[in-house]
Amino acid sequence: MPRPAKPRHVDFTPTALFFKPAGIPLRQLEVATIGLAEIEALRLKDVEGLDQAECAQQMRISRPTFQRILTTARQKVALALVNGNAIRVEISALEPDQLPSSEEPEIHNTTDGYCPHCDAPRHRYRRCNQETT
Repeated sequence: MPRPAKPRHVDFTPTALFFKPAGIPLRQLEVATIGLAEIEALRLKDVEGLDQAECAQQMRISRPTFQRILTTARQKVALALVNGNAIRVEISALEPDQLPSSEEPEIHNTTDGYCPHCDAPRHRYRRCNQETT
């Protein structure tokens, strides 16, 4: 049995939790899920421009672990962009006081007012019945 994973330190809470190609209903798309550690790795390396050792130190993990997380994140994003898939940011690791807003977050910001999970009229993230897609 493998040992439990060390907790990753994440200094970033994304405000947008779902991305999808415009003009295509979500029910016709595959969804790629990316975790908070992967978003943090992309942010530190690609947005902040830090080197791998600094990124690993900020996330409080080893350099090889950081590299594995970064490689996985880049692969998921690249596949989603090339194949036209949607990308969902998994926020389950967040505590309730770390959520992007004081209310329950909406997982979408659509202009037509429909949930990207089930195409029902807009509702809050925690009440979404994702099995109806």
